[in-house]
Amino acid sequence: MIEQLQGFPENVVAFAGRGQVTKADYVSTLIPAVEKAFADHDRLRLYYELGGDFAGIDADAMVEDFKIGMQHLTRWERAVVVTDVQWIAHAISLFSFLMPGAMKAFPTKNADQARSWIVLPSL
Repeated sequence: MIEQLQGFPENVVAFAGRGQVTKADYVSTLIPAVEKAFADHDRLRLYYELGGDFAGIDADAMVEDFKIGMQHLTRWERAVVVTDVQWIAHAISLFSFLMPGAMKAFPTKNADQARSWIVLPSL
């Protein structure tokens, strides 16, 4: 399940992945929210939290994640993933150079730092 998180600036789309994340979660929640935000903003930031109740992500959901990311590749200003899932944190470290904007991973114990980082003013 994907839940949209509130309390972030308008240029930040924020989500939490809980339990098993599926393609249907992307289609019903994440993609419409991202498309709506891009209709109002030229560039966006992404906060994505995968906490202790995150059980995994389906292959079809990973495809949707890739598609929405690539569709707006040059419009992502900054992205952060908060997770203790090592393969996800490692993948972010390996592939962050492909993103035109800044991208980081934080462990869940540092979620407050991640939230502060995602709203920092651009240089």
